[in-house]
Amino acid sequence: MKIFLLRLRVMWQRFRNGDRYQRKQHIHYAAQVESLMRRANPFATWQERANWVVDIAEWVRHEATVSLLEDDAWRRVKQQRVLFVLDWLDTHKDVRRIVQTTLQKTLREAAGPELFCATGLPAEPAFFSELSEHIFKHVLPKPPSEPDLSVLFTAMFPHPDDVDWLLELDANTLSRIWKLTSDVNISHVYLQQIDEALLYLMTVVLADGLSKAFRDRLDPKMPLQSTPFSVLRRELEKYLQHRGNAPSTQAALRSVRMLIAVCQAQTDRIYAHLDEYGVSVSLVYRVERMRAHLNRITHLIDLRAAATAQSAAFVADDVLVLSLPEFDDITIATKQSNPMAGQIQMLLVDFIVAHHHRASIRGLIGRSFSLLARKMVERNADHGEHYIARDNAEYRSMLKAASRGGVLTAFTVLGKTLLSSVGFARFFEGIFASLNYAVSFLAISAIGGALATKQPAVTAPALAAKMEQLDTIEGLRGLLVEIAQILRSQAAAVLGNLMAVVPTMLAISLVMTFIFHAPVMDAQHANDTIQGLSIIGLTPFFAALTGVLLWLSSLASGFADNWFALRRLREALSHQRRLVYILGAVRAERWATWLDRNVALIVGNISLGFLLGMSPVIAQFFGLHLDVRHVTLATGSLTAAASSLGWQSLLTPQFWLAVCGIASIGLLNVGVSFACALTLALRARAVPPRIRRVVFRAVLRRFTTSPRFFIFPDAPSTASAATVVDAAPIESTQDEIVIEKKHH
Repeated sequence: MKIFLLRLRVMWQRFRNGDRYQRKQHIHYAAQVESLMRRANPFATWQERANWVVDIAEWVRHEATVSLLEDDAWRRVKQQRVLFVLDWLDTHKDVRRIVQTTLQKTLREAAGPELFCATGLPAEPAFFSELSEHIFKHVLPKPPSEPDLSVLFTAMFPHPDDVDWLLELDANTLSRIWKLTSDVNISHVYLQQIDEALLYLMTVVLADGLSKAFRDRLDPKMPLQSTPFSVLRRELEKYLQHRGNAPSTQAALRSVRMLIAVCQAQTDRIYAHLDEYGVSVSLVYRVERMRAHLNRITHLIDLRAAATAQSAAFVADDVLVLSLPEFDDITIATKQSNPMAGQIQMLLVDFIVAHHHRASIRGLIGRSFSLLARKMVERNADHGEHYIARDNAEYRSMLKAASRGGVLTAFTVLGKTLLSSVGFARFFEGIFASLNYAVSFLAISAIGGALATKQPAVTAPALAAKMEQLDTIEGLRGLLVEIAQILRSQAAAVLGNLMAVVPTMLAISLVMTFIFHAPVMDAQHANDTIQGLSIIGLTPFFAALTGVLLWLSSLASGFADNWFALRRLREALSHQRRLVYILGAVRAERWATWLDRNVALIVGNISLGFLLGMSPVIAQFFGLHLDVRHVTLATGSLTAAASSLGWQSLLTPQFWLAVCGIASIGLLNVGVSFACALTLALRARAVPPRIRRVVFRAVLRRFTTSPRFFIFPDAPSTASAATVVDAAPIESTQDEIVIEKKHH
């Protein structure tokens, strides 16, 4: 309200002052422009002249720190400043000559190829060298600039918002700027530099296009001289040798443009190959660099073709002048209008956008890792499909698998307890604990068991895959059913683990007491264990941290699966000579296929074991008291501690606080790992945030009407009734999804 009243006050003052306000603004501008323009000195050093040009650009785009003007109004103000400078120079002829000489000398002395072939383009041959270069540019101070047009350009337009007001300059203003800053010699020099930039860019494209990493992913295989990249290089050289606007020049131009499209199609085929067989961040970076270079070649060729056409038009005008002298004034006006200014305007806008797009470290990482993240998500989604219970039979199978996992987890707890009582150094205790976890998790997988909280990290990507199919009501209904099935699977896994680990741990405690006449834990260790699991304290935080570690293990498994496919290790192992000699061709093929199918599972279990075992040790090295809390392992530890203290411990409040802590551990393990995996999957698949909110509201409505649907499987007779009951809330959210689809 305050801002609205201030705007009304400003509008009223401008209405009252009228011309006086405009005259005051005019006088204010005149003083500033005169001060700037009289600083022009063609005999100054290039650095001084470049700083003067940057100051002019800074004055044009300067905005007040506190202002009531909106963005559109500020763009109009900047355009008015440009016009005011041009008008002021037209009325001060003596200053104009000095300014024009200074500008043209500055542009003539500046080296231009770097502007055309480097500004806004990846410069390094590999991703990590490009990333380090970005970081150094942001952290280290910049050295004094050399006579380089690219340095002057980036200093004049340091913000991406400069594109807006630069685009809105009309043709007449652009022509006046062109006449002030350029002449025939400068245009000829820059056209030569554009040719040099085209040859440089084409050399980089050819080097990447003929590399083995590219050729191995392109079918059909062809000789190097016959690849589209080699042909494009030859046709580009042929086009650059032509001058004028002859039919041969136009034919060469059409050939170059067609070959550029063919080369861009080749990069699409490389992306398709990566998407199918595995993603390399380095190769993705090189493909992106090639696409950027091809786009820049296209822009430069368009500018060169426009310049050639304009030169031909000027020659035609000169011929017309020789035959019709009475049209001399019209011809001069045509030359001064200079349609090339519009082409240069679009090229400069492209430079600004590309420069600020490339300068972002976050953007570089996002562009290079997006395809890898999507591939890891898809591979986790493929594995996650096996952990979703879709009917009563699969629900019972999940309970049985989780029961087997709970039995083995009890022995894992026993191993952890014995290791902690030996008294190893902290580092070696973490190593042995990691090996204990890793062997236990591998054994659970080997017997077909399931460990609670491991599934969310791989089932969430499977859920994100379904979010791309929300074009119809049936798609949303299927998504809600998928969410319910995933939550049921988590409930079955946790329930099966806990139902098995408690009696197994009690049996182990009784056997240990009967054989060794001593409990599994001494009284001090048991009390510390119960106190450490209390919900009053850091247990919820440690449980959330464990959820993050569970998600990281799923990333490791997806990365290993992608790496195995990218390196084509299945084919390499099945044809490895020594392996074939030892096992035979059939067994080697069978073993390689098995490893290809289970490498993600093996790496995920081993990485989870070491994350759970070594994370507290590494945190303690840095002085942080962090620990892990896994719901099944914590339940086994609580059972062992209670059995060591006796049944009287069940009557203490500390025990029941620990039970509440176990419940919070289960919720946070599942919730945090599922949330992390789902967030990454949604970002990798580019699911709009609004659709996520719509789905969340639909799930919330369904949960309030039928919470049992998300915990226990429906009986076959009630499944159709549940569908009918849920149709109304689904239809109410479908309109929002359709609107979002149209918006995007």
